[in-house]
Amino acid sequence: MRRSTRNQMVIAAIALVCAAASVSPAVRPIRGLSLDILTALRWEVFGRRQDPAASPTVVIAMDEESLRTAPFKGSPMLTWTGEIGRVLAATLEGGAKVAGFDVVIPTSIEQSEIPFGDNMLGTKVRGFDRDFLRALAGAATSGKVVLGETLGGNQPVRPAAGQRIAVRQQQNIRPLNVHTDHDDVVRRMPLTFPINGAKVPSMAVELAARALGAMPEFDKNGRMTLGGYRIPGRVPNTLTLNFEGGAADIPTFSFADLRNCAVKDDKDYFRRWFDGKVVIFGTVLDIEDRRMTSKRFATGIEGARTPRCAAGSTPVSAAFRTSTIAGVYIHATAVNNLISRNAVVEPGPLSRFLISALFAALAAIAAWQLRPLVAATAWAVMVVAGIAGATLAFNHALALPVTEPFLASLMALASTIGFRFVVADKDRRLLQKSFALYLAPHVINRMLSSNKLPELGGETRNVTVFFSDIEGFSLIAEKMSPDSLMELMNEYLSAMTDVIESHGGYVDKYIGDSVVAVFGAPADDPDHAANAARAALDCCTRLTGLNASSALFHEHKLAQRIGINSGEALVGNFGSRRRFNYSVMSDAVNLASRLEGANKFYGTTVIASETTVALAGDAFAWRELDAIRVKGRNQALKIYELLKLSTGLGASRQAPIAHYADGLAHWRAREFELAAKCFERSADIDRPAQLFCQRARELAANPPDKDWDPIRTLQEK
Repeated sequence: MRRSTRNQMVIAAIALVCAAASVSPAVRPIRGLSLDILTALRWEVFGRRQDPAASPTVVIAMDEESLRTAPFKGSPMLTWTGEIGRVLAATLEGGAKVAGFDVVIPTSIEQSEIPFGDNMLGTKVRGFDRDFLRALAGAATSGKVVLGETLGGNQPVRPAAGQRIAVRQQQNIRPLNVHTDHDDVVRRMPLTFPINGAKVPSMAVELAARALGAMPEFDKNGRMTLGGYRIPGRVPNTLTLNFEGGAADIPTFSFADLRNCAVKDDKDYFRRWFDGKVVIFGTVLDIEDRRMTSKRFATGIEGARTPRCAAGSTPVSAAFRTSTIAGVYIHATAVNNLISRNAVVEPGPLSRFLISALFAALAAIAAWQLRPLVAATAWAVMVVAGIAGATLAFNHALALPVTEPFLASLMALASTIGFRFVVADKDRRLLQKSFALYLAPHVINRMLSSNKLPELGGETRNVTVFFSDIEGFSLIAEKMSPDSLMELMNEYLSAMTDVIESHGGYVDKYIGDSVVAVFGAPADDPDHAANAARAALDCCTRLTGLNASSALFHEHKLAQRIGINSGEALVGNFGSRRRFNYSVMSDAVNLASRLEGANKFYGTTVIASETTVALAGDAFAWRELDAIRVKGRNQALKIYELLKLSTGLGASRQAPIAHYADGLAHWRAREFELAAKCFERSADIDRPAQLFCQRARELAANPPDKDWDPIRTLQEK
């Protein structure tokens, strides 16, 4: 009891320690894998969850198509300002709620001091940005434009001075910075930034707030609420991004195509695609502004997939999928999450610990109760089930931990198996090894499970007793040296024992060359008779193989006789109080021994009682041999020869069996002449038929009295 309590405490300690280790700062670099895995699994299992056209946000991409299309081909982006203003005005006129810029143009060509002719280049192109600045100013008046800036150190990257003035300075400028985890992967978006002692909303929060017509509110703990939606976030002041899989979740328009659309003044197109949307301008290029996100295992080939407006440019898509996405999609996803109220909810530290502790405890219990391979299989099933459940939960924006329970349960599994091997099972293995040569395995396991030593006593069971002997063993023993005889018998007994145990039998004892085995004890076996019959057939096959292949059997070919009988027997521990054996005791054992000896008289190999034949069923080919009385018993019984499995009996054997059955029927009807004729048909190839043929002829010549009994009494043991 004390040892059991100790083991339970150790298992509980293992589970708690492993759970604590899985949520410790040491594993922080891989903790974010849970979001990455769940995002990929959700995408694979559920696919696209909504129509991209329903996305609150759209992206206008300065993409490869734009770089290759006139008038932008070969021109730096600071020269695109006039056309950017044209497209901005067209989208807002089409009904866009607000437009944001994920691209920062920090300088203006009008400020260039490069000499050009007799003056500076900036002076020559004065007014170049006028249309862009007018578009910005007009949008800023109605609060429909937000420029981006990148904070960092003492020198943030800000829009050019003219742009800042056009949008009324910081009133319409917001930070574009994102939050990166310890593994440099973007999984969260900052909500605010402290600037000059004030909380300044991020670009995504600002765009969502203007689209919703609501101002961010903060509680006493600094948690943000936007339009009645309390924004969840495990990391303070962040929103956990809920990325969709693939690359078509956010409608993307090529800037070049929209510029051509604006030139031809297709207002219907802009109204159809931008009415009520949040528009974000940004670069979607192969090498610029690309970030690794929690979508890294579920990305797609980026590009403009919306219906095109003009034919003046050729679509260009990436040639292959990468694990990164353009930064503009991070902001677009954050805006969508805020407007749709589906940001990811992550459990806090205590919840993660409890979930990890649960998985660790289940793994530790499996490792303690089951064999290592079975425990590992059970652990794998548990992990798969846990991941499946987490995937279902993530489909509803709840990100249950995956990596922490996996690590905790794996460590608990390995630690518990190690504890069992090194400490807990040491005594168990010693006892098993010590008793394995003397007690049945089930008895040992029962003893170890109950923490009790074997004691005297038994129980009545319905069993089948198997008794085998070597034919002519005394003559063989006389011709061999003791060492050679021991070597021969060890190989023979080992082979027969392996066969018996493979069919669920238990070898009770060896008596010289004899093997006494029992089926149906100590382990319950409802098919004990059939298993004993199969073991008998396989023992014969195994001995034939030994005679043919083993060098020890070349000079002395062995033949065996087997008796099988079923019945009630007393099984248990028998002996003195200080020394005893697990054995079987009853008349059924004695009868099995007599049946083994009857083989000598009938010239057969395996004889079974009628009780065994009835229990074994039709899976075997039996031949009724005779009705006999054995020495020490007054009751007569029918005996049967076991020939083969019923499916393996050929037509050549069926005719002699039929002749024998006919002869036996005539014999019992006192028709001895007819019986002799039936037995004679196979007497030259069948020892029992030859024996009965001789007996029938004798009685035909000298008929017995009217009280003749057709039961043979065997006096030999």
